[in-house]
Amino acid sequence: MEKKIIITIGRQFGSGGKGVADALGKMLGIPVYDNELITKAAQDSGFSPDLFVQSDERRRFFSLSSIFAGNYASDTENYMSDKGLFKMQSETIRKIAEQGSAVIVGRCSDYILRDMGCTLNVFLTSPAEIRAQRVSDRSGIDYEKALDMLERKDKGRAEYYNYYTFGEWGKASTYDLCMDSSILGIEGSAEFIIDFARKAGKL
Repeated sequence: MEKKIIITIGRQFGSGGKGVADALGKMLGIPVYDNELITKAAQDSGFSPDLFVQSDERRRFFSLSSIFAGNYASDTENYMSDKGLFKMQSETIRKIAEQGSAVIVGRCSDYILRDMGCTLNVFLTSPAEIRAQRVSDRSGIDYEKALDMLERKDKGRAEYYNYYTFGEWGKASTYDLCMDSSILGIEGSAEFIIDFARKAGKL
């Protein structure tokens, strides 16, 4: 590749974000970071990967019951540690971006790398019924449970993104390209993103 490019992928749960990211990585010959970010952030920080998994793309909140039960200090420490973990993961994302071209999935990477001129920020969506069916097939759960999972996962991702970026998760103006991945499929969506990147002068 002649130009360095960092493609960030925001996505609704079940929209095929990981599959599109992997296809992009294969087509462009560049590394893909999704769950790998958790492992790398843990390695960089010296903390257990379990800590990053617990706060991965979701925020933990106080509960009145825990405060009245005398667990306020414990919850405060969790809250503060989440912010610290976000900062450490952000540093890992910046290091990855500095090293060369990459595809980075989620974790507010579009916001974290907002000052880099080589980013292409993409958001993937698709109809709820298609996403639910994909999740049902992939996870072996029934369709109704998959629909509930979509709502919970997307709510968590939105809260996480909106809190740390002061932006709005999924809002079109936040990204360079928003697309329904169900129209072209996984491979077709990756090809479209690459074509878009070329026409935008990113490749």
